[in-house]
Amino acid sequence: MDGVKNYLIDMDGVLVWGSSLLPGAADFIHKLQDKGIPFLIFTNNSMYTPRDLQVRLSYMGLNVPADAIFSSALATAQFLDSQRPGGSAFTIGESGLTTALHDIGYILTSQEPEYVVVGETTIYSFQRIAQACRFINGGARFIATNPDVMGPGEGGFVPATGAIAALISAATGVKPYFIGKPNPLMMRMALRKLNAHSEESAMIGDRMDTDIVAGTESGLRTILVLSGVTRREQVERFPYRPTWILNSIADVEI
Repeated sequence: MDGVKNYLIDMDGVLVWGSSLLPGAADFIHKLQDKGIPFLIFTNNSMYTPRDLQVRLSYMGLNVPADAIFSSALATAQFLDSQRPGGSAFTIGESGLTTALHDIGYILTSQEPEYVVVGETTIYSFQRIAQACRFINGGARFIATNPDVMGPGEGGFVPATGAIAALISAATGVKPYFIGKPNPLMMRMALRKLNAHSEESAMIGDRMDTDIVAGTESGLRTILVLSGVTRREQVERFPYRPTWILNSIADVEI
């Protein structure tokens, strides 16, 4: 990994699987910390605040500061702040999203919002989905934190942001703007947060269709680990390739 001075690290499928740390995850992060190598832990899931995720990881045995965690909710808030500072939004989502929007000075409202913002939630309300559709038809701009249509949940996979966004899009005829991976916008925000250059950075992920393509389009070197979603035999189906393919994060040398 010569020349790599910064790491962007996907969380699910790379560091954790469900409620357990993957082998080598804690050792890798501790090596980065010991050597003073800048890193951010990435997640497309907008449900939780960085503090929530910090506590979740600490229970598993991985201690990182909250500001080392970067979610699609934070990226969405930064994007909206850059577009319309001090604006208003109607949200479908949990505390990770609403806290991020509050923190950048957004008003969360059911009265003529400028944006409809959709993120993960475990309690989908038909009433709020119907409200979102009416606001979008009335001119509100449609934002979704990420395009993932499903994610891990209790008992198996559960519908995620992309699935609910597709429902609203089908009802309104309006497509959302997705902020999270594979949008390289999230990568660029993370690099700015680290004050890092793309040519000196690497993205570690388990999905070719989000992590690796986002890293590639952002000019980062990419490391696909086979501990999550993408299998080795699937890699050749894609028109782009990771820089390195490794079995797990335990095999990443720094």
